Amino acid sequence: MEAPPETDSSPPSIPLWRSAGWLLIDMALVTTMQAIVKAEGETYPAIQLVFLRSLVGFLSVAPLIWRHRAKLTNLSNIRGHLARVGFNSIALTFNFAAFAALPLALVTAIGFTRPLVLLVMAALMLGERVSRMRYAFTAIGFLGVIIMVQPDVIPWSMGLIAAFGSVFFGSLAVVQTRRLAGEDTVVLMLFYTVGLTILTSIPAAIVWVPIPWSEAPNIILVGVLAQLGQYCWLQAYQKQEARLLAPIGYLSIVFSGFVGWLFFGEVPSPALCLGAAIVVLTTILATPAERWLRNKRRA
Repeated sequence: MEAPPETDSSPPSIPLWRSAGWLLIDMALVTTMQAIVKAEGETYPAIQLVFLRSLVGFLSVAPLIWRHRAKLTNLSNIRGHLARVGFNSIALTFNFAAFAALPLALVTAIGFTRPLVLLVMAALMLGERVSRMRYAFTAIGFLGVIIMVQPDVIPWSMGLIAAFGSVFFGSLAVVQTRRLAGEDTVVLMLFYTVGLTILTSIPAAIVWVPIPWSEAPNIILVGVLAQLGQYCWLQAYQKQEARLLAPIGYLSIVFSGFVGWLFFGEVPSPALCLGAAIVVLTTILATPAERWLRNKRRA
């Protein structure tokens, strides 16, 4: 699940059900994409799937890239942009590898920890102030992670390492995006699309596995679903307050759990459900609890 955009301006007011509908469609599309990645990940390397996904995105916005080519070739902070794309490339590759190796619901639940990791990173790397209340909720959230992965039951594997690696590098990408806050949004999006395609092309070529024509539609569909999902996600968040949509976003684990059960015979364990619930609740309740404590001190 992608982090909601952070902005100080209030989006145009529209009915919540309409934005929620866009968000639910996004979840359905992305979960379908994840299921395809899981199925194809047994045959094709994760980096190859990431490259093909980004290539479809590149082709879909090629006219826009040409239109803004002058801005893309005259960036003032090229290292910052490259770092952002690099972190995202690693995060996506790890994410695809995790989906191929682990149950869909487990990878989705681990992804919920990104706001917790980001909170710590923002404090250490950006100097953002974090209250003791938020640190306490973060600690409880990571307790939920321990319950989810059951270290005494589930052996550590490359799949789990990839899942947590995706969270770590994805959080670094968000931190880097905050450092580029003054950049044009369109430039950020286009440079990301171009950079991701270029950066993943070389490693993908090194490990490339030939794709038969019978498999090509599924591979192309990964990129198409990702682009459609991004459009629906933007439609949801550009016209509605993030605080109202964030709780709805956690329904993605329901989508992942259902698809994992339907197509792969994966049944979420009670520990996974309990741990995911703790992570979700700590993320949702942190801000209201912090606001309540602040008002209590002022009273």
